[in-house]
Amino acid sequence: MTQKNMPQILNFNLFGEAGDLPDVVHCETIQTRSRLHNWEFAPHRHARLHQVLYLAQGGGRVTLDGAPQQIAPQDVVNVPLGLVHGFSFQPGTEGLVVTLAAEMLDQALLPVEGLRPVLMRPAVLRCAQDTRGTLEQILAAFSGRAFGRAQILRSLAGLLLGQIARDLTEGESPGAAPARPDLLARFEALIEARYTDHRPVADYAADLGVSPTHLSRVCRAATGRPASALIEDRLIREARRNLVYTNLTVATIAYALGFSDPAYFTRVFTRATGLAPRAFRDQAQTG
Repeated sequence: MTQKNMPQILNFNLFGEAGDLPDVVHCETIQTRSRLHNWEFAPHRHARLHQVLYLAQGGGRVTLDGAPQQIAPQDVVNVPLGLVHGFSFQPGTEGLVVTLAAEMLDQALLPVEGLRPVLMRPAVLRCAQDTRGTLEQILAAFSGRAFGRAQILRSLAGLLLGQIARDLTEGESPGAAPARPDLLARFEALIEARYTDHRPVADYAADLGVSPTHLSRVCRAATGRPASALIEDRLIREARRNLVYTNLTVATIAYALGFSDPAYFTRVFTRATGLAPRAFRDQAQTG
């Protein structure tokens, strides 16, 4: 098969939408989009989104990184960032889908606590009663417009991530460290610590004891993107966060992210998001 004829894994932001997620947390019912797609979602991935799906009634099948599994009422599915997955639901299936932006995970997950490598495990779990309650609270908060909505959603999302991580490690020794992170997880940890240094891929690869080619191959297999793109993604996520949640000038944000030239930062950001920093901020504030 020639390269041009090889099927490509689709990269979506939110069930086929190309636009940015308007909230750091999004919640909707399974049926909202499934009806529009004949209850089928072909294998795809979300580069910047983590999803938790809860099945209340009905059933179907989920494919996680090529492995199909049946899902039944009271199951919850953990879908990490970048994981190739697809769904096939029985018509009339009911449940919830909570989508968390990568920026929210960056804020909520402290590296020292070890939740991120645990949450990178795709899984189908039985939904604990308290987890179901948190999911229902997220839906109620997301659907409303009460004062404090954003803070409530961030707090509930952090609670949900903790509950999912807890259930993913059920049966493991209390306090035990998660399984040894794979190369991608170790690379992401290094990026988190050094992304403002603008280090080349070769430096990260040397720290990890592998060649730059091998590192990029692993990244492409897991996320569909090369190692260099993951480094840039982390910079762009931080830039997006600062543009939306602070009043810092574009130049100040650029310098804080290690750019020596704000104009170059603007070009990098525009290429990555399709909008100049000021336009991105204006859109976020009016969206």
